[in-house]
Amino acid sequence: MTTETKNRKTLADISFDNGVFAIVAMDQRNTLRRMFKDVDIDASEEDLRVAKVDVARALTPAASGILLDPTYGVPAVTESHALAPGCGLLVAAEPSIRDSYNGEPRTRRDPELNARWVAAQGGDAVKFLVQLRADRSIPTPGEPDLAGEVLDVCREIITDCNSVGLPSVIENLVYPLPGEQLSGKAREAAIIDAAIALDELDIDLLKLEYPGSPESCRRLADALHRPWAVLSAGVPFEQFSEVLKIAFDEGGACGFIAGRSVWREALRLRDGERQRFLNTVARPRLDDLVSLANQRARPWTEAAR
Repeated sequence: MTTETKNRKTLADISFDNGVFAIVAMDQRNTLRRMFKDVDIDASEEDLRVAKVDVARALTPAASGILLDPTYGVPAVTESHALAPGCGLLVAAEPSIRDSYNGEPRTRRDPELNARWVAAQGGDAVKFLVQLRADRSIPTPGEPDLAGEVLDVCREIITDCNSVGLPSVIENLVYPLPGEQLSGKAREAAIIDAAIALDELDIDLLKLEYPGSPESCRRLADALHRPWAVLSAGVPFEQFSEVLKIAFDEGGACGFIAGRSVWREALRLRDGERQRFLNTVARPRLDDLVSLANQRARPWTEAAR
């Protein structure tokens, strides 16, 4: 038995003892810069690092895990010892710059950002963002198979994670096809179709958008054979709380991976004001989400079939 096999991680390393996920997302890089700009702050790299440390120190004592980027988040949080004991670490392994083809996102993987690299940073799981439209038309001759590329990259990640002994967490965001207005029932269908396609792979945990309605959550519950957690997509906290209730009750979601909905307003604050906000507003928000998840989410051990 290899050392890596003996040290194999599982989803238990990023969930509570009851099998529920309550994960804080702070892996934003370019998005975080834009969020600072939105509040008239031209953020330096140090500003990004400090924000990630502040969020980690305030929120990880209540979380089952935190999702960080490898550029600013992991080094800063590790060096400052801001990660609470017992809180798992997910590392974002997708390239910071995304490729595209005729306006559609194109998925690629940097072979150096692999599971061994994540493990070397102290990570307990590999998170990888894809953008899959499983309902995309069959490509014409000479055109890349964008949906097929996503699935191929996911297969590579799964194989790599299994070889090292780390769980794979795949996040999917749907997108409008050229000339399409993706909303309503069409968006719900796109989210479900992509989730079903990903479910056919041996992914440990799916990080999915809320599919839009109780009916669509029930369709997910009927179709999926593996655990899924709800991403917050930056919606207001109150809206995310209501979304979670439906996703837990109707969709069998096993928890949440939430970022901006919890800590967004902290970015415009400095020093003591930021700490007060994180401790008196963001932390109670997270506590409320954790309580909701513990009451209504399905343990991942029951979801894995």
